[in-house]
Amino acid sequence: MHQPFLRKAKYVSSCLQLAILLEASANKPGNVNRTEGFQNTRFEHFLASAVAVEPYFATAAQRGIQISEGKIEHDETGLGEIIRDEVMSVNAWQRGGNTILGTILLLSPIAVASGITLANNDQFSISELRRNIKPVVEFTTPSDAVAVYEAIKLASPGGLSNKTPALDVNDPKSKETILAKKVTLYDIFRMSTPYDSVSKEWTENYPLTFEIGFPFLTQQLEQTGNLNTAIVHTFLKLLSVAPDSLIARKAGLKKAQKISEKASQVLKAGGSTTNYGRDMLFSFDKELRRSANQYNPGTTADIVASVLAVSVLNGYRP
Repeated sequence: MHQPFLRKAKYVSSCLQLAILLEASANKPGNVNRTEGFQNTRFEHFLASAVAVEPYFATAAQRGIQISEGKIEHDETGLGEIIRDEVMSVNAWQRGGNTILGTILLLSPIAVASGITLANNDQFSISELRRNIKPVVEFTTPSDAVAVYEAIKLASPGGLSNKTPALDVNDPKSKETILAKKVTLYDIFRMSTPYDSVSKEWTENYPLTFEIGFPFLTQQLEQTGNLNTAIVHTFLKLLSVAPDSLIARKAGLKKAQKISEKASQVLKAGGSTTNYGRDMLFSFDKELRRSANQYNPGTTADIVASVLAVSVLNGYRP
């Protein structure tokens, strides 16, 4: 691959790595950040995870460039293998368990699509990026699905349960069924869309990322001039409109909906920009940290990372 293309792939991977670091650094309620952690998962584990995945984002972007050049087709991207390799690298670089599986699932297609977008352009286009994501996820293969099943087993995400009985990730026979019936990775995500926000991003072309999160983050950056505040408020906005999938799996949908209502109230009170809002935010954070992290809005944090990835790719710099 020519040197200019390698530089573009490296640029994409650096943008996505920065997005992970910025997301982890913000003091979002109920999540690991610079000052708060969980019993076995702390801030440094997220830093190590960001280091671990960066080379694989570069590989994904290179595949996107190859698609743009006509050297490979979309179904030859190997997206599933890239995701599995990212999870293996995360496990090798830190001992804090599953840190960023959802983020990896969201950012890997963005990396490929960014490679396509930037291959023959010096100017980044958000609308073009979103258009390019669609075929990246839709033309995944059964082999991609099998690789992602292996990645999920390696990551051991919290609250994982048998939501698709015919293709339970915990059933060793599922991979055989996937290959025999030619079930693609996109098909798998389509099955889980009704109850999983990451799957919904995949199958509906990232609506939370592009239609809610990115415009709101941009607005908050302009209004507050404070990156941490903008990220926290974007987190609250996303949580208020989409009950967190991880909480729903662990504690039930009704509890997830109540937490979304509370997030909306905190945001309406001004969040980090008013005394009352800060008091509510502090109480909200304490509430979410109870019950052995059952109320950790981890999926919302993953979508915040996706929003930040788009923002950094679009030129934002802290």
